[in-house]
Amino acid sequence: MKSGTITIKDISKALGLSVSTVSKALRGSHEISAETQSLVKEYAGRINYKPNPIAQGLRKGKSKSIAVIVPNIDNNFFSQVINGIESIAHKKDYNVIITQTHESYEREVLTTQHHFSRSVDGLIVSISAESENVDHFEEVQNKGLPVVFFDRVPDKIKTHKVIANNLQGAFEATQHLIQQGHRHIAHITSSDFLSITAERLEGYIRALEVNGLPVEDQYIKYCAHGGMIKEETYDALHELLALKNKPDAILTASDRLSTTTLSILTQLKMNVPGEIALVGFTNTISADIFNPPFSAVVQPAFEIGKTATELLVQLIESKRPISNFEKRVLNTELIIRKSS
Repeated sequence: MKSGTITIKDISKALGLSVSTVSKALRGSHEISAETQSLVKEYAGRINYKPNPIAQGLRKGKSKSIAVIVPNIDNNFFSQVINGIESIAHKKDYNVIITQTHESYEREVLTTQHHFSRSVDGLIVSISAESENVDHFEEVQNKGLPVVFFDRVPDKIKTHKVIANNLQGAFEATQHLIQQGHRHIAHITSSDFLSITAERLEGYIRALEVNGLPVEDQYIKYCAHGGMIKEETYDALHELLALKNKPDAILTASDRLSTTTLSILTQLKMNVPGEIALVGFTNTISADIFNPPFSAVVQPAFEIGKTATELLVQLIESKRPISNFEKRVLNTELIIRKSS
């Protein structure tokens, strides 16, 4: 008998017991004698019986699957979040289905509808750079599908949300650049309607204001696809470098924006940090081996993934509807290296 095909029915037939008795014995039910429980469990162990969590879930009206929707899995931040998600999901016997939107609103809508039609038990989502409208998430939530958002979160939808302390991270990074003597600090960021954009921009502005420096629109550049399209970052950087008072430092607001900006500056043969200093939000594990090593605001990505999954499982498994939702804010860490 192959272990992958062993079922409770096989155990029942081998031991001459009913399927119900075997099932209850494996669960340790008080209805079954200790002697019978021992007999069933010993035999199950000997033939390497493994319960099928999907089948168990279907009997309870659950698929035992959760779907994760992210912009790009090749982004270091999102890949680390997914590791955190899987660490909790697997402990709870949930399968994880990972999908990418590639920053496309249309693909996000189709993906959400697909997951709903396949009857996943819940969604963990970071919205795309194009998704100013989030009605598709509200629609599936209203139909009973639990949704938890992380990182890029919409204000409109009431549910659990998990984010990094973006405001504090941007404030500390800008403050560091000011302490290094920089006075013309630019900010390259993502779509203007994303939550992370607003939070990081606010931290940048607060640091300038606290230090009596002007907030100048010419130093703030938005990249609609968050760095996925290299030309957007290239154009933003060239506009900054064409200014009469060129920036002497830049704060970049995402993994891709950060690494792409450093790459372009290197191609332009600009000395970093001699001519222009650089600090960015990035979780890349290679930050310390870049040339120069990259100063980074690091988000607790793994913890964000774990927390989001714990909250989603609570929603899925709750016996009663949940109406009190949390917004968990986890602290970032500023790691100073040679780029600043």
